[in-house]
Amino acid sequence: MNGDTRWWDDRSGAGARTVTAGAARDLARWALAAAGAAVVVLLLALSGGGLLVLLSGVVGLVAGAVGLWWFVAHRGPLRVAGAALLVGAPVGVLVLYVVGGLWVYALTALGLWGAALGCARAALRRPGEVPDGPAPAVAAARPRQAVLIMNPKSGGGKVERFGLVRKAERLGARVVLLDPSVPADVTALARKAVADGADLLGVAGGDGTQALVAAVAAEHDLPFLVISAGTRNHFAMDLGLDRNDPAACLEALTDGEELRVDLGTVAGRPFVNTVSFGVYADVVQRPEYRDAKAETAFEALPDLLQGGLGDRLDATADATRLPGQQAILISNNPYAAPDPFSAAAGHRTRLDSGRLGVIGIRVDGAAHAAELVVLGTQSAALNVLTAQRVEVHGGVTNAGVPKAEGSVPVAVDGEALVLPTPVVCELRPGALRVLVPRARPGVVPPPPPLDWRRIIRIAFPDQYGPGPSNRPRTPSEDPYRSGA
Repeated sequence: MNGDTRWWDDRSGAGARTVTAGAARDLARWALAAAGAAVVVLLLALSGGGLLVLLSGVVGLVAGAVGLWWFVAHRGPLRVAGAALLVGAPVGVLVLYVVGGLWVYALTALGLWGAALGCARAALRRPGEVPDGPAPAVAAARPRQAVLIMNPKSGGGKVERFGLVRKAERLGARVVLLDPSVPADVTALARKAVADGADLLGVAGGDGTQALVAAVAAEHDLPFLVISAGTRNHFAMDLGLDRNDPAACLEALTDGEELRVDLGTVAGRPFVNTVSFGVYADVVQRPEYRDAKAETAFEALPDLLQGGLGDRLDATADATRLPGQQAILISNNPYAAPDPFSAAAGHRTRLDSGRLGVIGIRVDGAAHAAELVVLGTQSAALNVLTAQRVEVHGGVTNAGVPKAEGSVPVAVDGEALVLPTPVVCELRPGALRVLVPRARPGVVPPPPPLDWRRIIRIAFPDQYGPGPSNRPRTPSEDPYRSGA
């Protein structure tokens, strides 16, 4: 990678992935043609069961969603019925297609629709359509007294497996190796390092440890080095670092550049990724969760959800009220548009927007769960927005009685805490200086949200106008900034 490496890698970012206006026009026309052909296939096949293809597909999807809800929210016979429905619904639809001779229509329509979506997303990579990336990295001086705190247990022993201590010391850093048998105050260790003259702080550990040391670095305006030695390393991933090779992160000590990113706070405590309230936070509190995550969630969810009647939380995101939520996820910058089929699903494509991402979920029963699966982000069960400040209250009990302000379970970067309510989450824009290696994978930006009206404008600019210009979009126009 050359010296111009940016947070959004130049090879995978907006510059290389956009297409010319002419190519975008052709792609948009192919997208419309394929979508129209998919509809024509179903209409022409009505006598052969085309309508049945549509109806059975929708019924199978709804039945599967109902089965999933019964499976996770109930015990006993209803859970068994849910498992049977969850497996049986899609199998039944496939059998219907094969026995009834409908599989050709179904596969043809599905293939055409897939081609339409692919061409449409490619057309939206024209200049002016791809969302703005984060600010580019800037040149950074080589640190003279780098101090790196390393947790040998993190990530199943990645510190030893990748020889991080030896490599860091060879590059001139001082390593503070935590003793797994003794609880460590990493904040105190970081403050002592600063008092002893450290001009860079770094962590090889999980996201929770990263956040605590990052807060000290931000307080003293020192650069911070992320070493992807944790289990999941979400923060490292969204910085564009190599999660498969923690040792590569150490190259920043000799050939690095600097990013300015935001730092979240929850009740005054720092976080770099997410703060979770509600069902997930309740599950994380259980002592057996660390050793058996799936089994613990499987056993706990029926008690927590109670078939849709479990305890709820109220929240306020800036001026927007979110009443009666079963789960609330607040992230340091919003995640990419919540599309499970997107390559960027589960990623934050920028960490410097100055906005918290907010996702609230409220499912009142099987019908609500089905609506969520069918409608996705358009469902009333799901709230997706951004905010600068979020306040979470105790909400109501399963009997509908308002709770007195007390305390709520919270999962902060995966760590289980109990915090007094109301719990306030805020963001410190640009508070953290992150040192990253010049050579790194980077972050692939997602395409803009799929909008067929924009596809039509791109396909026929003379009749419907050229669509958005190449000027930068304002926050109200850019859904990745405004949360639209």
